[in-house]
Amino acid sequence: MIWSLAATPPSLPGSPPSSPRLRSKSRSSRDTQSSGSLESTLSVDLDQEKGLEMRKWVLSGILASEETYLGHLEALLIPMKPLRAAATTSQPMLTIQQIETIFFKVPELHEIHKDFFDALLPRVQDWSHQHCVGDLFQKLASQLGVYRAFVDNYKVAVETADKCCQANAQFAEISENLKVKSTKDCKDQAAKNSLETLLYKPVDRVTRSTLVLHDLLKHTPSSHPDYTLLQDALRISQNFLSSINEEITPRRQSMTVQKGEHRQLLRDRFMVELVEGSRKLRHVFLFTDLLLCTKLKKQAAGKGQQYDCKWFIPLADLTFQNIEDCESTPVPLLPEDEIDAMKIRISQIKNDIQREKRTTKGVKVMERLRKKLSEQESLLLLMSPTMAFRVASRNGKGFMFLISSDYERAEWREIVREQQKKCFKSFSLTSLELQMLTNSCVKLQTVHSIPMTMNKEDDESSGLYGFLNVIVHSASGLKQSLNLYCSLEVDSFGYFVNKAKTRVYRDSTEPNWNEEFEIELEGSQTVRLLCYEKCCNKSRQSREEAEVTDRIIAKGQIKLDPQTLQNKDWQRAVIGMNGVEVKLSMKFTSREFSLKRMPSRKQSGVFGVKINVVTKRERSKVPLIVRQCVEEIERRGMDEVGIYRVSGVATDIQALKAAFDSNNRDVSLMMREMDVNAIAGTLKLYFRELPEPLFTDEMYPNFAGGIALSDREAKESCMLNLLLSLPEANLVTFLFLLDHLKRVTENEGVNKMSLHNLATVFGPTLLRPSEKDSKLSSSSTPISMNDSWSLEVMCQVQVLLYFLQLEGIPTPDSKRQSLLFTTEV
Repeated sequence: MIWSLAATPPSLPGSPPSSPRLRSKSRSSRDTQSSGSLESTLSVDLDQEKGLEMRKWVLSGILASEETYLGHLEALLIPMKPLRAAATTSQPMLTIQQIETIFFKVPELHEIHKDFFDALLPRVQDWSHQHCVGDLFQKLASQLGVYRAFVDNYKVAVETADKCCQANAQFAEISENLKVKSTKDCKDQAAKNSLETLLYKPVDRVTRSTLVLHDLLKHTPSSHPDYTLLQDALRISQNFLSSINEEITPRRQSMTVQKGEHRQLLRDRFMVELVEGSRKLRHVFLFTDLLLCTKLKKQAAGKGQQYDCKWFIPLADLTFQNIEDCESTPVPLLPEDEIDAMKIRISQIKNDIQREKRTTKGVKVMERLRKKLSEQESLLLLMSPTMAFRVASRNGKGFMFLISSDYERAEWREIVREQQKKCFKSFSLTSLELQMLTNSCVKLQTVHSIPMTMNKEDDESSGLYGFLNVIVHSASGLKQSLNLYCSLEVDSFGYFVNKAKTRVYRDSTEPNWNEEFEIELEGSQTVRLLCYEKCCNKSRQSREEAEVTDRIIAKGQIKLDPQTLQNKDWQRAVIGMNGVEVKLSMKFTSREFSLKRMPSRKQSGVFGVKINVVTKRERSKVPLIVRQCVEEIERRGMDEVGIYRVSGVATDIQALKAAFDSNNRDVSLMMREMDVNAIAGTLKLYFRELPEPLFTDEMYPNFAGGIALSDREAKESCMLNLLLSLPEANLVTFLFLLDHLKRVTENEGVNKMSLHNLATVFGPTLLRPSEKDSKLSSSSTPISMNDSWSLEVMCQVQVLLYFLQLEGIPTPDSKRQSLLFTTEV
């Protein structure tokens, strides 16, 4: 390659090289030295040429950026003049002081950058590598004092603007629709920006000034006349940035993170914060050194996200609070019937969206429906969680989040404590640093939208609907004997719900529960399992129900794979959690299949046998199984938290079922020794396995139509007439059960079972469409079967709730009681 360079002049790169064999040794040596010099010179010249060319492109980019920035400043100045003029009238929108505060130094900044742009433009247009621009950047840097004043006033300006928006709707409208003129390269119409967005532009600009100078200096040769001038401008800019930060906080207590490390985002999530008794949706960001709570600002359509910082706590100062450590703050709860009403509306809107997808109607209809869906799902997400997650700063300031999952709460605590082991010291942030960090969240966030079903691309495959049977077998890997129990959570409507809990297995390193639970799935995709050590805490009596003080030993989760679970056989699974392994078995039954009713082959039994056959055989009005289960529950289950809602152990339920079917005379003795939740589960199973539901296949469509009537008197007349039209055994059994359920709710303060809770549990059991009607319904309407089913379930709940709330229905009095237990046929 050296010979080739020596023989070929730079202007003739295509000339063939001379043969090195024809040269003498001394000539060869000189040629080598000469070629090295040429190569070096050529390399330097090429580098300089490339650098100067890049310098031109960097300056072109700066010019374009300046033009955009001037557009932002001009957009701020446009409303300033009429506002100032109106301030002198009898009906001012803002006072002169408010205008001066909000638009402080904006005219000066516009003038500085207009002069800079006007001077730079002709030099770039008539470009020569020898042109100097350093003087312009030096002059711009010397005027950074105006930025100092703007940045110092920035926080007050934003707060003043926010207060003025709240006080004056007209100003609020103006501040949300400031038009920025498009550049000549952009053919789009003028873009709309909020006042707050535009006020941040100068703050962002000043932090970028050093980066621009770095780029320009990098492509300016040290021999160029501009080099020294640009160095001077860079020095001024860097000193300016340092002085801003250090002036606001004269002495930093310590570095934010250890030397050589950068702040990183560990996780983020939407959470509900309780603020002065009100629920507020927040986006929480956990960084390597701090916890940041932000509010997602409302933005016009088509605009990017923006965050507003609510508060932050350095991890070195962060502590977790239990209910015992702080004053109890009452959690505002929405009545469960209102939560259910939201679910109904969500299902109805989804149905409408599915219908619209199959039509050729306008896009506006779909946009309106999606907006309604977003509003309802956001409201549900905001109002549903009730579990407290408390954090506090060492100075005593506490904050409280509401979440739905103990699994989630444990995850946040674990990752924070792990990070705190790195021993970062406390620190403070300047307002500028905090603003920059908050704005960086838009790019750093991993959770880009509220976890709602509308954000899924495929509405038809948004999880499993039906029943999941789970057997929790055993745990291994424990290093010491513990009193251990497990709890199961599944996701539903975007949040997690606790569905089942095993008994406490005491003083063992290898607990064997072997307990089966049936869990209803509503669009579920994940099952979470938590292992708790049962703690004996005397102070627990004074704590809230939602505050769990038992210690989490391990936790894990399983994604519900529809392909695997479609197999009707049991699927074995092992969840590994911090060295602890829990063995499970799962079996899924779709809602389609759950409609299939299996009449009993053993007509002498009671399960799966028509209710009139059982009552006639027993010579009673109400089946013995119903009377005995109700009697035992009223004897010792009325104070049981979650009675009928908490799952009983499946093996106990099956044992009772077998005993009732075989007419075992010792069934009463068995029941006295069993967990009361298993007895409640047996009663629910009896009604669910009836060949025909209590409200009958024939009458079900009429009840569904009656509950939809809007006129109160017409609805009452219709529903009572329908009820009295039921077969006698069905009617009397329902009235007996209705009376019992009302007595359960008399202890709602203790057992937490409201009328709505009970309607949710029993509605889909007592009222179900026939398999034939369900198929007709799902095939006649072009909507998702899951959404159709959700509406069906909500309707069933509403029918039972109506009768639970309705006064004037005959209830068993002493005379009626004797009628119910008569031996006459």
